[in-house]
Amino acid sequence: MGGVSKFMCDAVDVEPHVLNDFDREVDAIRALLGARKVMSVDELRRGIEAIPEADYLRLSYYQRWIRSITDNMLARGVFSEAELRAALEDTK
Repeated sequence: MGGVSKFMCDAVDVEPHVLNDFDREVDAIRALLGARKVMSVDELRRGIEAIPEADYLRLSYYQRWIRSITDNMLARGVFSEAELRAALEDTK
């Protein structure tokens, strides 16, 4: 959302944020994908920038990350939508 005029005057929150388990897990997934050269930080950023504005504003910081990671892995064929749905069903 950088460069969008309605966000250019918002103050940046520089206070430390407490990470929850989800945040740490998403960060670890991104680190593993980077270490194994499966997905770069640039690809993560491009994926985040491709999220439609309404979704972007609704999602938290690390939810944007996991959305980008998921979209990238689906596009590369690392897993299919059916495999993703099945894995999500297993977590219920």
